[in-house]
Amino acid sequence: MKSLMILSKRVAALGLVALAAWGGSARAADVIRVGVATAGGGDPITWGGSPGGVVRVNQWLEQAFAADGVKVEWLFFKGAGPAVNEALSNKQIDFAYQGDLPQVVGRANGLKTKLLLVSGARNNLYLVAPPNSPLKSIEDLKDRKVSIFRGTNGHLVAINVLAAHGLAERDIKGVNLDAGSAQAALVSNGVDAAFGGYEWFKVRDQGLAKVIYSTQGQDPAYTRQASLLVREDFERENPAQVQKVVDVFVRAAQWSSDEKNRDALFKIWEKSGVPYASWAAEFDKQDLAARNSPLIDDFIIARYKAVVADAAKLKLIRREVSLDGWFDPRYLQNALKAQGLERYWTAFDAAGKPVAGPAQAAAR
Repeated sequence: MKSLMILSKRVAALGLVALAAWGGSARAADVIRVGVATAGGGDPITWGGSPGGVVRVNQWLEQAFAADGVKVEWLFFKGAGPAVNEALSNKQIDFAYQGDLPQVVGRANGLKTKLLLVSGARNNLYLVAPPNSPLKSIEDLKDRKVSIFRGTNGHLVAINVLAAHGLAERDIKGVNLDAGSAQAALVSNGVDAAFGGYEWFKVRDQGLAKVIYSTQGQDPAYTRQASLLVREDFERENPAQVQKVVDVFVRAAQWSSDEKNRDALFKIWEKSGVPYASWAAEFDKQDLAARNSPLIDDFIIARYKAVVADAAKLKLIRREVSLDGWFDPRYLQNALKAQGLERYWTAFDAAGKPVAGPAQAAAR
């Protein structure tokens, strides 16, 4: 608790640092609007699997902006990444938490955003089937009705997993369903199997599904990444406020990366309606720091480049889009330095292996 209080005071001082760094002359927004690419759960609505959920539950953003009289609004989207892109396009939100594929699709469609930091790396993908199903492997999916939430960051991973086992998306009877609809369909035998994330552990533990494939512990190329974006025009007009948001997310990332907080972290994420046991299963034998690092390292950049290439190949975007200038680690670097965290996280190379030496936010 003492360490949290010290960190809180340190972060609170960052507002002055940010104003000095950005000149303090920009117009400040009266409302900060954060869009989250999930329907979420709980009261108030929140989500898990990301340090952003810690920010939400603890109201750290609200506290950071209280003295400025700035209101913070959180908007949750059942339509996930594609719905968040629409909100960005309509300037209904200023910041967006979403997965890699919809972020790339948004950029390819002309959305002007900046990627500020990672907030939930190496998310696993699972394939589930009804408990009495004869399906036992990916290969068994041929000609089967399978739920895939298209346009989300699990979509491409599912396609790549299929390819690694000799199947293409056309070899299955794909059904586009969001997480809640997929669960209802599987339980009622409306589909033979479903791809998804940690939300399936609750269904499994209720005896209504079985996991027949998992990316956990396999090649990190078969994982999903989520990050925090900001609209370019908002960033240009409100740099000090962007810095303050990043400061808070980095604070949450550090707290969420500390193994001493594992139990408390899962209890916070449990407030989203996803049971504690599901988080324990999702993060089993995995370091919190690797999953909750905010660094834009070579692994993250390589994964985004792969998403661009795969999306173009599958015609999810019309052509490959350049990532030059999209990653903006300036705010992250400022936060790491101000909070004394420049050496806290390990950076990973393009293959997902640790890089020797202190971690730094990649300057891309």
